Amino acid sequence: MRVEHIGKGEPELAILGAVHGDELCGVHAISTLLDENPDVQRPVKCIIANELAVEQHVRYIDTDLNRVFPGDLTADTYEPRLAHRLQEELEGCTTLSMHSTQSDGRPFAIVDELGPLAETICPQLSIAAVVEAADEFPHALVHHVDVVEVECGLQGDQQAAANAEQLVWEFLAATGALPDRSEPSERALPVLQLKRLIPKPDGGSYEVHVENFERVEKGAVVATVDGEEITAEESCYPVLVSEHGYDQRFGYTAELIDRW
Repeated sequence: MRVEHIGKGEPELAILGAVHGDELCGVHAISTLLDENPDVQRPVKCIIANELAVEQHVRYIDTDLNRVFPGDLTADTYEPRLAHRLQEELEGCTTLSMHSTQSDGRPFAIVDELGPLAETICPQLSIAAVVEAADEFPHALVHHVDVVEVECGLQGDQQAAANAEQLVWEFLAATGALPDRSEPSERALPVLQLKRLIPKPDGGSYEVHVENFERVEKGAVVATVDGEEITAEESCYPVLVSEHGYDQRFGYTAELIDRW
């Protein structure tokens, strides 16, 4: 784990990248921020989490880091020990954690719950939606520290790296560390709550027939597996849905609960 500071004093803000070693948009954004070394009004901690996985060009060394929080310093495997150290490093900080996905090129945010943290920061970010994780991913970082997780775009895409740069600046502006250089927005930001996963049966070919964050009516075809249709059990909004993002699920359904 690599940790660097910009600004003077003990940081109360953190920028986090490479929770997964194959998601490099956050590494790019942090490197750019450190190179620019802006005159921040509040000190900032910059963290490359799974640096070893980045160096080895893998997603993780032993197990998914974002599934083992709060971690265990005495564990035999690498990521639980790293999770313990990372959570300690983030205690007392408001954090932006950057990821990338195989499901959608549009950035969006994932938060633990809708409250002051999400309501203050998320409307200032260039994102397509806010997703409340609810009870999903109990051992993910989002449930253990004050963090806004952002999916910056498609994994390995240069646009995701550019989006990550912009999101870092917007986060630092939203938290008072940098001046706001964004244009005022008139959008209504959809706020979604995850409800359930969409199972993905074994098959040879997969096709998705819905768009993430767009309403799907009950009975509509969500996906096909070897030509067999999977339909929506109820009206919903797809989140993180893709053909090949996950082995055992297409993604998730969500409910629209607000617009900001």
